[in-house]
Amino acid sequence: MSKPTPIFEAPWHAQLFALTVHLHEKGVFTWPDWTVDFGVTLADHRLSGDLNGGDDYFNAWLATLERVLQDNKMASGAAVEDMRSAWEQAYLSTPHGHPVKLPA
Repeated sequence: MSKPTPIFEAPWHAQLFALTVHLHEKGVFTWPDWTVDFGVTLADHRLSGDLNGGDDYFNAWLATLERVLQDNKMASGAAVEDMRSAWEQAYLSTPHGHPVKLPA
């Protein structure tokens, strides 16, 4: 019996999707609004040659979510950049195979 193909290629893809669905369910945005915003991001990425079917799709998803959070005054651009920087530093300083954790 073959192993089922995972729906998401990476755990962060699933986490990002789940967070987006959660925010939608909490009323932060409507799904039709999300699809319009995401479509704009996909078109922007496609035009610049950034969309190739791998992590790029979820990077576009993340860019859309970040913009939605900023538009809804849930996170400033500076807060998003600070968090991105903290995750990058945590990722780069974590030994291979270990979970990435942000400092307290």
